[in-house]
Amino acid sequence: MKFNIKRVLVIANLSKPNAERITQDICAYLGQQGIDVVVFGFRGRAEDPELDHYDLAISLGGDGTVLYSSRIVCEREIPILPVNLGDFGFITEVTQHEWSDVFERYRSGLIDAGPRLLIDVAVERGGTRIAGYVGLNDAVVSAAGISKIVKLSVELTEASLGRYRADGMIVATPTGSTAYSAAAGGPILHPEMNALILNPICPFTLSHRPIVLPPDEVVTITVDSEQRTSLLMTVDGQSELHLESGDRITVRASACKAHIIRSNKRTFYEVLRSKLNWSGGSDA
Repeated sequence: MKFNIKRVLVIANLSKPNAERITQDICAYLGQQGIDVVVFGFRGRAEDPELDHYDLAISLGGDGTVLYSSRIVCEREIPILPVNLGDFGFITEVTQHEWSDVFERYRSGLIDAGPRLLIDVAVERGGTRIAGYVGLNDAVVSAAGISKIVKLSVELTEASLGRYRADGMIVATPTGSTAYSAAAGGPILHPEMNALILNPICPFTLSHRPIVLPPDEVVTITVDSEQRTSLLMTVDGQSELHLESGDRITVRASACKAHIIRSNKRTFYEVLRSKLNWSGGSDA
């Protein structure tokens, strides 16, 4: 099925090398085809732009720019063409030299946008909701300062997993399984799977292992009293909130999805092999 693309939002991380030049190239290329282009460029922490109707968003930067882009376009389910201004990343599989070819293939219906699970994260304090976030990668609860063990109680929809003493807790999506969760020993999932990963960070009890959960599971993390350090929650490494004893963090799959255009140049497994330096040969 061909896609009729009339209006495109370019979300450009202008702190990246060549970002301005490639943004101009994209505007010129699309403009020659009668496509209306709106550019939202930022450096450092950005304020969310006001969204109108767009048929496509092009993310220019790295994986972090895609994480940011997914949060601001998810409610309108605008597909994202992720362009990496370096080589290519786990999410940004498209390089700066490939974007026009991938765009044309998507517009012609030869490739499509794969759905990615998002998480809704809510924080309650004293029975009142004080904050809410959407994430594509993960929600992390950990010590705010020097690394110290924190105490967290974890419940699922119909079961309690008990009390954890660990450096923290990660609730990751399949997209986020190649990020912090992987570094903490978690499993790698295909990014278009529907699942959640509950992964304790360096648990004091070695029998506490990562768990893969179905997408309808709700994870509730409660900050226990008598902590030896202050605690911090981050979502996608970009949104943060300082926590207090008794705070309850609820993580569940969002009703919205991020729609990330697949690269026709390489598969997810080829990206894994390249990024993780899997030789695949006799000396592997």
